[in-house]
Amino acid sequence: MSGKYKRGSALPPGSRLSKNARHAQRFTSERNWRIVGELEAFAERRGHTLLELAFSWLLRDGVVASVIAGATTTEQVEQNVRAAGWTLSPEDLAEVDRITL
Repeated sequence: MSGKYKRGSALPPGSRLSKNARHAQRFTSERNWRIVGELEAFAERRGHTLLELAFSWLLRDGVVASVIAGATTTEQVEQNVRAAGWTLSPEDLAEVDRITL
């Protein structure tokens, strides 16, 4: 959900999916592209990014104490820190469930 993969674009060289055709076929399905698009629009309507949505969803109920996220640039570290600042409302969570189920 980081935005690394784009519908209709070649897989980035060296990415996990570019190294494993079976996984690429599984995860780049039409259904998954639709879900990602709807989640991205959902986050943007609320002034957030897809990354922020992912962090917020992972941290939603306190069961997850920490999100382990890789970063290769200072900008990515800063994005990860900002991402933890959005708390999803019960209505937001219901909408995410509707989109993903």
